Amino acid sequence: WSARPQNCWLGPKVWFRPVDLRFRFIRSGGPGGQSVNKLSSQAELRVALDHITGLDDASRTRLKRLAKRWLTKLDELVIHADTHRSQKMNKQACLDRLQDIMLRATTRPKLRRKKKPTRSMIERRLENKRKVSEKKQRRQKHEGD
Repeated sequence: WSARPQNCWLGPKVWFRPVDLRFRFIRSGGPGGQSVNKLSSQAELRVALDHITGLDDASRTRLKRLAKRWLTKLDELVIHADTHRSQKMNKQACLDRLQDIMLRATTRPKLRRKKKPTRSMIERRLENKRKVSEKKQRRQKHEGD
């Protein structure tokens, strides 16, 4: 038996090997006082985009656009999490953010098709405009008042 690490799935057909992730724990920022900010609980996750398998070109382009602020010059994704007080929970938060951004990148946006407005829609819009106009006309002062 060989101890082969399992692949971790990020979305449909998108996965990575756990050895390709690099975690680092650093001290969290924020307000402090006595006995505060002494523990390294903030998690930093680094993964190279080349190590994420299953991304097609369109998804890779969407990912680069979505994660622009998290990308380094070497196409490495860097995600920070310091919302929790424990390293374990912050590590999981990093993984959740990575999975969320992968799902958004692999989901193709719906194409918007222009439609010609129906006759009833046009009539409804014009009727509404006429009613609003009449309401505003009634508000105005007339010369005989």
